[in-house]
Amino acid sequence: MESLSKLPVPDTPLTRSPTFILPLSTTTPSFSINNTNKSYKHQYANIYFVRLRILRALIEENARKRWKEIAGDPVFVPRVLEVLKGQLCYIIGTVYMDMPLKPNVLDDIARDHSIPGPPPRQKYCSPEDSTMLEDESGRIRLVGECLRSARLVTGVIMGALGIETNNGDFEVVDICFAGMAPQPNAALANIKDEENMDVDDAAGLSGSDEWIALVSGFDVGAPSPSDAQLQLLSEYLAGEAGGFEEQVHVSRISRLIIAGNSLAPVVADEEAEKKPNIHEHIQRRYGYDNTSFTPHPTRNLSSYLTDMARSLPVHLLAGPSDPSGTILPQQPLPRAMFGGTSSYSSFSTETNPTYIHIGASSSDAEPSTGKASSSKTSSHASNMPERIVLVHSGQPVDDMFRYLPSPPTTRLGIVESTLRWRHLAPTAPDTLWCHPYFTMDPFVLQETPDIYVVGNQPEFKTKLVVEQPKGEEGEKRCRIVLVPGFRESGTLVLVNLRTLAVRTVSFAVEGMTGGEVEA
Repeated sequence: MESLSKLPVPDTPLTRSPTFILPLSTTTPSFSINNTNKSYKHQYANIYFVRLRILRALIEENARKRWKEIAGDPVFVPRVLEVLKGQLCYIIGTVYMDMPLKPNVLDDIARDHSIPGPPPRQKYCSPEDSTMLEDESGRIRLVGECLRSARLVTGVIMGALGIETNNGDFEVVDICFAGMAPQPNAALANIKDEENMDVDDAAGLSGSDEWIALVSGFDVGAPSPSDAQLQLLSEYLAGEAGGFEEQVHVSRISRLIIAGNSLAPVVADEEAEKKPNIHEHIQRRYGYDNTSFTPHPTRNLSSYLTDMARSLPVHLLAGPSDPSGTILPQQPLPRAMFGGTSSYSSFSTETNPTYIHIGASSSDAEPSTGKASSSKTSSHASNMPERIVLVHSGQPVDDMFRYLPSPPTTRLGIVESTLRWRHLAPTAPDTLWCHPYFTMDPFVLQETPDIYVVGNQPEFKTKLVVEQPKGEEGEKRCRIVLVPGFRESGTLVLVNLRTLAVRTVSFAVEGMTGGEVEA
């Protein structure tokens, strides 16, 4: 009888790489809505005024540098309705896309409500679209070939260089944006060649670098659930799957970020609603009808989150299909709805969008270790640079994608444009519902994040955006990551916090419609 080979045993027990949550700065504000800004009596126009006031000076400075040597000596006109006819000049304002196919609340009010409304359109763009630029004085129509390649959406603040035509339009020859926001650690970053990689190989997870895991779209409770893939994911993150080498790799993953759509949308059973219910007063409990509603999806999600929170810190964002408010920013899901998971300090619910400031150990850091966790974390000090992670569940990108023809427009290109526009969700509040802020616009990017995560996208994409400002030290670098839905793709994305390299891990079972087993 042959003897069985012994399993490899490490000389020292494996420990989880530690990362800590650092306090946010004034340039990365919180998206929480509290008593100081929770008011619905203000007009949405205030958001546009605040957005224009914040970005106007930055665009004016960039425009002056960009166009100072152009023949014709262009001058800056502070108000769009005071453009000089026949003279080259540049103006700054807010873009408004006049699109006949775009939803109109006045049309909804005037519509005959006895007739069902049309389904939402996949695209708002059409050949009849026109581009406007407006400020406090009024609105002027923009024309020109360069606008076709600019791929603009409503709400973008920009400068336009051109000349007024005979019919009162403004013919644009060049445009200018605010550019990428400052990045405090740009000059201090330890830049390596591997940062330029879009997707690293399996060997990239070795070494002593810390990694973060990104996932979205669990869709627990969907007609075709991803329970098997979720179980594999839980075991992988806990180090219970794969061989010893894979467990060493997993021990470098310091935390997990779930970017929305953890629960599937609730689908009403029309047939059940039509049937008479003579025991309605008995069957209704806690405000819902238990014949057409089940709490099992929430319980199942809580079970998976508990398994994950035992192993590493977990950040959970709300998404469009989650039981949260529709308007942005979505507020954190109540911890109490996740049962035993709420007892772990390693589990936190976040706003959507949210900034997460990750760094090495410090006196101001929050370690995020579980109260009842059995996992170990190493106590050695990390040499990892501080990183700002900006995460949202995909609603702004989905809405902007409707404004633009595709191809040639891509979702990755739209996300990159938001960095140069310095705005996370420019189409809010026009076609993307948001809170009616009065004295602020929290979606303005005052600091370029190191990692920019967008959840619930059709497919995985990534790009390292680099900008070298003239006369400034250091490069601005931002790793964009589009995370696909886990139920369809079975994809987990890993990002190296030091080099910003990216690796994907796919989970699949026989009969699964998406996802592939990693080679």
